[in-house]
Amino acid sequence: MSTVSVSEIVTKNYKNLRLEDGISLGGLTVFIGSNGSGKSNVISLLQFLQGCLAGSGTDDQRGQTNFEDAVIGLGGARILDGTLNAPARIGIEYTFPITEHKTIFSVELLVQSSLRQVTITSEHLGSDQGKPKPFLYYSAHNERRGGSGNGVVSIYDKLPSSNVAARSRKTHFERIQNLPVNEFAMLALPRLLENSENPPESTPLYEIRGKLMDSVAAWKFYHANDMNLEWIRFSTPKRGRSDYFILPSGRNLSVVLHNLIQEDFEFEDTLNRVFKDILPLTRRVRAVTPGGISHTVEWYVENCSEPFFLHEMSDGTVRMLCWAIILNSPSLPSLIVIDEPELGIHPAWMSILADWIKRAAQRTQIIVTTHSPDLLDQFTDQLDEDGNIYAFHQDPGSRNHFKPKRLDRDTISGWLEDGWQLGDLYRVGNPAIGGWPW
Repeated sequence: MSTVSVSEIVTKNYKNLRLEDGISLGGLTVFIGSNGSGKSNVISLLQFLQGCLAGSGTDDQRGQTNFEDAVIGLGGARILDGTLNAPARIGIEYTFPITEHKTIFSVELLVQSSLRQVTITSEHLGSDQGKPKPFLYYSAHNERRGGSGNGVVSIYDKLPSSNVAARSRKTHFERIQNLPVNEFAMLALPRLLENSENPPESTPLYEIRGKLMDSVAAWKFYHANDMNLEWIRFSTPKRGRSDYFILPSGRNLSVVLHNLIQEDFEFEDTLNRVFKDILPLTRRVRAVTPGGISHTVEWYVENCSEPFFLHEMSDGTVRMLCWAIILNSPSLPSLIVIDEPELGIHPAWMSILADWIKRAAQRTQIIVTTHSPDLLDQFTDQLDEDGNIYAFHQDPGSRNHFKPKRLDRDTISGWLEDGWQLGDLYRVGNPAIGGWPW
């Protein structure tokens, strides 16, 4: 079973999505749907959270916080449902299974009519361990907690002085002031508590915050369109770089390959085995350092004494090499999001690509979006597994909104018994699947 990094997202008044009931994310989640139906908007919510939490909080040179940068990346004031007029509020909620209890982070954003500014009007981090009254690690900006700039944080009760080194598990709330509305309180709280009577270590938040931020910071996002094939082919990264994950552009492919082989001597055999599945004439793919200065990749094939190089590989071969390294790496991030991995890939390779994805999903969490029926065919078996396959379709109650519908085997069992695959049904626009623009 894979480790799930984020298990659910709920939104209100966000762009064209109707996610009030939430969308569940499993070890492997696949999104299908027409262009503009909201698949990328869900992924943008994950990128937004990472952008808000990655770093110290403020760029001193620009006076811009991570939150402000992330809002711009999400769409600025245009993140508001287009059928609403500002000022209006957007709600976003993320659920994380990072302990035995669900941890829920929720934030409410106000899109103001003047200057179309976006600020934080409510923020909470809590756990369902105390149901029906959830345990709160902190709550910020809530009117019941003092309004904008104010909040409360859970603090461990002190034990008698005879045992001052220990802490009880009982907690109480302490008020906190001067919380910014242009930065997540999760980032600001340790800074505000540092010189107080209650340092960060005295809060239940301290440990859970570290786990959550470490997990979110490790998320990796890839889109086949972002892979710059020219950079990949001709880039020669200098030795000494410590990259273990391929960049979205792919330009550090050769140094990542070199480092992974140095880190895990079995990885070279693994890569050559899986690459031979797509190109049977392959003898060896390896990273080399000509002149001991920079990295490049050599590809040896049968009956040829001289190697081929990246600039001599076809577009599809280069893309598959990227996916092979990303998905078969011995070191996987806590979440891998892949947009349209089928681009530029021959249909005959879809089963191999899907196999890499499914095997990686046994070790970490994977989210894939696709328009390819050939690739979707390969995920028919996920209807019986832990995977979640969603078709994004127009909300019956609104021409402007889309909702994800989770597919299940019972709904399409008749067609499957007749030999149809999931991609077959999607290809012909079967209404039981949906996800088509008409």
